[in-house]
Amino acid sequence: MNIKTLYNELNFKAIRSSGPGGQHANKVSSKIILSFDLDESKAFSEEEKSLLFKNLKSKLTKDSTLIMTCDKSRSQHQNKTIIIERFNKLIEKNLKVSKKRKATKPSKSSKARRLDKKKIQAFKKALRRKPKID
Repeated sequence: MNIKTLYNELNFKAIRSSGPGGQHANKVSSKIILSFDLDESKAFSEEEKSLLFKNLKSKLTKDSTLIMTCDKSRSQHQNKTIIIERFNKLIEKNLKVSKKRKATKPSKSSKARRLDKKKIQAFKKALRRKPKID
């Protein structure tokens, strides 16, 4: 992953925010929209791209663009900083290859403990029943 190339490929757009700010919010464009075209990116290798496509498929548009927004702050600069941090975390998280899960079985002692607890619970409940009159 080439970070300089990656930052050059990010597109930012500022629009009016719906958040706090009162009348000032109607005059200033403080909401930041980050868009990143994963398909056209030269910052990632083909393996990294395929991994990102797989992990981010629910967040990508039909033309493989990742779109993120931030209107947390009244400041456009702070929102841009926040969105870059979020983007970095998202990319780092989704570039990690997860370990394959190994199927395991419960041990004999854990099975025995579970069955003992079941017997004790069944005995408690049996004591709560009304006695049978023959």
